[in-house]
Amino acid sequence: MHLTPVYAAVFALFYSALSVRALRLRGQLKIALGDGGDKRLLRATRVHGNFAEYVPMTLLLIFMFELGGGSAGWIHALCAVLLVGRVSHAYGVAQVQEDFRFRVFGMASTFTSMVGAALLILV
Repeated sequence: MHLTPVYAAVFALFYSALSVRALRLRGQLKIALGDGGDKRLLRATRVHGNFAEYVPMTLLLIFMFELGGGSAGWIHALCAVLLVGRVSHAYGVAQVQEDFRFRVFGMASTFTSMVGAALLILV
């Protein structure tokens, strides 16, 4: 059994939660398109969008590494770093009074996982 699809399922649940959060906020604020100038909605949609921008490519790279015979240890490490990073990023960006350390840590973790997977494929 491959490991990456299990992590992909976890990320899909996380993505769904981010989607529901943004949709509920849209409903509460009665804003169907855009953010209507509301900082909370802007942040919720950016957390959701940023996830969609980075997670699929990173998971694809990790899965390619796995298909190429990559070790289970590396796969777990790459996916764990990505998950911790995404949680940190989502938490940090969702805060109207943002502590940038969460965003920076989240993006650094995401890039570490993405670049790490790419380098492991190349070597």
